[in-house]
Amino acid sequence: MAAPKKGRSATAQSKPGRSLALILIAIVALTAGMFASGHRTPRLGIDLAGGTSITLKAKADQGSAINKANMDTAVDIMNRRVNGLGVSEAEVQTQGADHIIVNIPKGTNSKEAQQQVGTTAKLYFRPVLASEPTGVAAKTPSPSTSPSGSGSPSPSGSPSAKEKASSSSTASPTASATSQGRPVTDALKADSTPSPSGSPNATSSADSKASPSPSASPSGGTAGATKLQAQYAALDCSKPDQRSKAGQGAKPGEPTVACGEDNKIWYKYLLGPAGVDGTEVKKAQAVFDTQGASGWQVQMNFNSSGTKKFADITSELAKNQQPQNEFGIVLDGDVVSSPFVRTAITGGQAEISGSFTQQEAQSLANMLSYGALPLSFKEDTVTTVTAALGGEQLRAGLLAGAIGLALVVLYLVIYYRGLSLVAMASLLVSAILTYVIMSLLGPAIGFALNLPAVCGAIVAIGITADSFIVYFERIRDEIREGRTLRPAVERAWPRARRTILVSDFVSFLAAAVLFIVTVGKVQGFAFTLGLTTVLDVVVVFLFTKPLMTLLARRKFFADGHKWSGLDPKSLGAPPPLRRTRRPAGPAAGPADPKEA
Repeated sequence: MAAPKKGRSATAQSKPGRSLALILIAIVALTAGMFASGHRTPRLGIDLAGGTSITLKAKADQGSAINKANMDTAVDIMNRRVNGLGVSEAEVQTQGADHIIVNIPKGTNSKEAQQQVGTTAKLYFRPVLASEPTGVAAKTPSPSTSPSGSGSPSPSGSPSAKEKASSSSTASPTASATSQGRPVTDALKADSTPSPSGSPNATSSADSKASPSPSASPSGGTAGATKLQAQYAALDCSKPDQRSKAGQGAKPGEPTVACGEDNKIWYKYLLGPAGVDGTEVKKAQAVFDTQGASGWQVQMNFNSSGTKKFADITSELAKNQQPQNEFGIVLDGDVVSSPFVRTAITGGQAEISGSFTQQEAQSLANMLSYGALPLSFKEDTVTTVTAALGGEQLRAGLLAGAIGLALVVLYLVIYYRGLSLVAMASLLVSAILTYVIMSLLGPAIGFALNLPAVCGAIVAIGITADSFIVYFERIRDEIREGRTLRPAVERAWPRARRTILVSDFVSFLAAAVLFIVTVGKVQGFAFTLGLTTVLDVVVVFLFTKPLMTLLARRKFFADGHKWSGLDPKSLGAPPPLRRTRRPAGPAAGPADPKEA
């Protein structure tokens, strides 16, 4: 029964080169991927490379109190919005009772993050009563001002009426429907949605749909409607100063004016009262339509109250013509999209499709998912954080790591002598894998190396060296029992393997718990610690053990040279038992009874 076991063991020992070749191939492939990606160094966090710091101050002007619960909710939403942009290692935390600090590391899309995080982010769905281009585009003549759905489609992923919020495929309106004045009509019935003046009895004649004047009265000529009409007529959204003031101070239940950009052309909008609040959007995500030709689209799910409201408003909008069948998605006073409705949407699910790019679809989905904050915020300061102090800390951390590594190597050389070469080669392989993987994780998942992560990498030196020491001591134990090196290497491995796996599992479990329950920079320490722990197992199994199997065949180690670290005499191993044959026959003399 022992023969097959020895045969299998001999086969396993005879092919350690396979494991070494495998890890070598992995290193070459990862290194080639690193150079191919163009990211040859790990991406640094804000404390090491600098970045953008945004200070936001909460304002109690939306009916919500500034308290800990609302501030914590705002921090959570901002965190999700930043993560939705792919910004990693960003810090969002409260400061004092009414301030939030957002730190965005250099190397990420900080401008887009600032636009989304720094806004007050009040999201509403408002019916569009009228819209038209402003600036130079408004002077372009149009053959018709009457909207028509029979023209050639002109899809767009920008915030215009060229998107649709319907599951059915429909052609977009002709360019003439969006190139000049869009008349104010009875787009929403007075008995279901308030008119721009807020009067339930306000009506418009059907003949006004064909009126080319965008200044037609949206409601029976009251003072409020006249003022809103004058604002709409005078609004020029191509001018930044007018865009910033458009609809300022408007309440959700009142009509307002707003601006939105479509293909680098600014449109002005006359919007009715909000029909659905952004807090009633349960989920929104960007998906790619693989079945049809819609390309990237945004799918929305509403909660129970939002489902009913959205069904009511879309059933009314579907009865109207362009642009009164549109609803504007208004984020902090800006129209980010204005899809049109072809049929009533009653299932609580809707999709917005057009010629979106992936980035545009993802950005709109982020606004819908994370747009509604419980408080409004004012941007107090936006500053650039220099990396001077972080660079000094990085140098100090690297110096500490180099000193620690030198002490570990010195200990290994003094205590293990020749075996220290195996340990140092294993540490080098582990360091290469860690560096290359960190460099690849930057563009892949947005991993950013911060100062605590550097500390985690330094701690990992001790964890990795500990695994080698466990294995070396098991080999020495076998030699002390009188075995030669080759069987000692193989017999020591199962015992050492169990100890190494248990030790690394505990370290990885601690890193995983730390990563889950903490936030901010501490997660960088936990992530690095967990990554290096996994790599320790890979290196020990695929490099250290096969390398020891090969070295056990070398005379320097196999014969127990005093500088190999495996000298039986130095380890206190008993000398080998030597037996002599007694001479046979009478010449041997009588046997000693005691000896017998």
